[in-house]
Amino acid sequence: MDTQQLYEQGQELWTRAVAIWVAGGWGMAAIAFNAMVTFGLATRVALNLMSKGFSVRESTWRSWVEDPSKARGHVGSIITRAMSQPDYTLTAQVFEGLRATESAPFVRDLRVLKVTVGTAPLLGLFGTVTGMLATFSALATGSGGEKTMAQIAQGISEALITTETGLIVALPGLFVHYLLARSHERYKAFLARLETVCNQTQWRRAQARRAAFGSFELQHCRHSNAVPLLRGRWPSSGPSIAHCRHRARSPIRTRYPGVCAATLTVT
Repeated sequence: MDTQQLYEQGQELWTRAVAIWVAGGWGMAAIAFNAMVTFGLATRVALNLMSKGFSVRESTWRSWVEDPSKARGHVGSIITRAMSQPDYTLTAQVFEGLRATESAPFVRDLRVLKVTVGTAPLLGLFGTVTGMLATFSALATGSGGEKTMAQIAQGISEALITTETGLIVALPGLFVHYLLARSHERYKAFLARLETVCNQTQWRRAQARRAAFGSFELQHCRHSNAVPLLRGRWPSSGPSIAHCRHRARSPIRTRYPGVCAATLTVT
């Protein structure tokens, strides 16, 4: 089959498609707009889910949790942000923020997609009603000649074509919505699993620090969240103690003379 034959067949197919479109009436424009919104939104959700990169192997991202310097991609950035927190309670807050900023838009888009998919057959049904009204109007006002028969055939064509087009849009839309919703559930499960592992790792590290420093507990400096502080009994042996560089206007009194509880840090 040469290029000329392909061109002629394509032109014939396009001509038939335009004729069917015109026969479907004005309802075809509404169905076409609905189809563009449906599959455009589905494409955006699919691309956004693919960009999350949550298909990485569990053994890989577990090694990133232990050593965040090796983390790569979007998952690696989540792990780096979570493991940079000085306490597991702050790690949990990181994942709460992720659910609010990343999962919520997917939920919104999937709800809109569900609405547009459900609207497509209703638009086809609306076209069916208008086509049948045109058919009955031709039967009521026509004289029974060829013109009347042409009007009846046009009304029936409009009714059937819009119904078929609405179903053609809705059936693939339902399947695509199911796949995207399932992929979103896998992403939420992945985030929950990642949060659990990060919190457990942070908790084990906190326990190890408490075992090394006695009754000392990690605490944030009230001047800067980036400065880890210690409080508790004065260690008989262990890390040296130095003052934080931030100056408190009203130093907190402690049982240790000359030492501000808000300005202790490990050196």
